[in-house]
Amino acid sequence: MDIGEVAHEMGLPTNVLRHWETVGLVLPERDAAGRRKYSEDQIVRIAVVQRSKSAGMTLKQIAVMLDEGARERHQILQQHLDDIDRRMEDMRRSRAMTEHAMNCRSHDIATCPRFRAGVEDVMTRF
Repeated sequence: MDIGEVAHEMGLPTNVLRHWETVGLVLPERDAAGRRKYSEDQIVRIAVVQRSKSAGMTLKQIAVMLDEGARERHQILQQHLDDIDRRMEDMRRSRAMTEHAMNCRSHDIATCPRFRAGVEDVMTRF
């Protein structure tokens, strides 16, 4: 597939694919006219980059993950897993707080003691 087809199918602008090529995340082959041609393996890499970015990874982290020779690979991946766990806990708390707000009879939700309990961890700095 050429860059336009891949960009369309993957829901990406072509400049993003070019940037990812520049930083070494995808390496499409070139045809005789110099046009990029993406193999299935390269499309899989693009999907990995997309999924990883949506999970909060930086391009640098993704590059390390995709580099089989990267010495720091496991350390980077463990840091990312720890970050995912923190964000998932934040999302769980946010969901619980929002559910409480939907069901609470208090007119001013911020004065509700149970609602306030949902942000105590954030307020520990004060």
